[in-house]
Amino acid sequence: MKKTTPILLLMLAMGTLGAASETNQSTPQPTNAPADPSAVKKWQDDRFGMFIHWGPVSLTEKEISWSRGGKGTPVEVYDALYKKFNPEKFNADEWVAAAKAAGMKYIVLTTKHHDGFCLWDSKLTDYTIMNTPFKRDVVKELAEACKKQGIKFGCYYSVPDTHHPGYPYDLTGRGHPMREKYDLDAYHKYLMGQTEELIKNYGPLVTVWYDTDGTVSQVYGKRGFEVINMARKLQPDILIDERTGAPGDYSTPEQRVGGFNMTRPWESCMTISAHNHWAWGGEKDGVKPAGSVITMLAQCAGGDGNMLLNVGPRPDGMIDPEQVEAIRKVGDWLKVNGEGIYATRGGPYMPTPRYTATRKGNKIYLHILKWNGDSCKLPPLGAEIAASSLLAGGKVEVSNRPDGLTVTVPATDRKDSDTVVKLELKGDAMAIQPIKPDPVDQPPGKEKK
Repeated sequence: MKKTTPILLLMLAMGTLGAASETNQSTPQPTNAPADPSAVKKWQDDRFGMFIHWGPVSLTEKEISWSRGGKGTPVEVYDALYKKFNPEKFNADEWVAAAKAAGMKYIVLTTKHHDGFCLWDSKLTDYTIMNTPFKRDVVKELAEACKKQGIKFGCYYSVPDTHHPGYPYDLTGRGHPMREKYDLDAYHKYLMGQTEELIKNYGPLVTVWYDTDGTVSQVYGKRGFEVINMARKLQPDILIDERTGAPGDYSTPEQRVGGFNMTRPWESCMTISAHNHWAWGGEKDGVKPAGSVITMLAQCAGGDGNMLLNVGPRPDGMIDPEQVEAIRKVGDWLKVNGEGIYATRGGPYMPTPRYTATRKGNKIYLHILKWNGDSCKLPPLGAEIAASSLLAGGKVEVSNRPDGLTVTVPATDRKDSDTVVKLELKGDAMAIQPIKPDPVDQPPGKEKK
């Protein structure tokens, strides 16, 4: 319990505490300029994007920002990594081609992580890619490659910044000690200025994906609303996530599949790394099987969310061939089954580990992830089916009874990760209310961080 201070006792005695509370309650709350509904829909239709965590930290094969100090890389060594960062094999066209082959529709690059290092030619700091031996504007090259290949481009930007003396918290290691001296007004001006640089010089951007570390909600307050409103003035159709301290346009569950939500847009950020590493984790880091990624993507789409899948390029500038090959296999699957992912909405069946579903128009796409023999039984659909088929080809039988829907596919026509069954209804699939799973089924499990 907090101690009652003399000032608080005086307020109680004078009867002023209630008046003060009423004044606070009447203070107008900050608001965001609303998102462009058509921009939200286009982003949701895309469903699948590439996240890229990269910078001088890749030289250490340790995690970005969090390995600075503590039990990671000594602060003085970490902060000097940029002096020998020279990724001569970086080729923006190859990065974008890898995303395109994976079936991804947009890319979000960590232009500045918590360590404060900037991958673009910022005029507001010297701690940038232009002062490395590489001396090339990575953000510019990647933005141009995206435009050339028809992929949307977005910028990750960390609100916390351990390099800038104005930010109140020192993010060395995993601790968050508050600095004795800081200037949040000066830092806010810096953040606003860099946001303007990114949007004006490298846009149009599909999003600015701001990040937090847990301190933002404590210190940033209404400033997050100012950031979003400024970004919206510069580019009215831009989307902003919820990590500025303000609600933003969409939520960002991290290293887990988000829950079913048809009202609040969301995007799960996941890693291709077998050890859930964001930055390059070295040759032994490994990758998740393509089948696991396909399952995660189907569960995200079935919950009405997007998936932003992270790769961590090597210090030489290349995305590791093992990562490229894994996401290419996802792209191969999407070439056949993308109809059940892109431009769909979640449901009507709510996701479970056994199945999930997407829909659009008069069509439902059942994503069968696990089988009980040759069949998978689902709760009653409550709608009439006109036709059924497998997107990948083959035989399927669908029994649509009042006690449940049963899908049967022979083993020869089933897929290891996701067999997509297309149901054509005699009515509108979007008119069906969300169908809760049977009690034996639970929502998809959470990925370990």
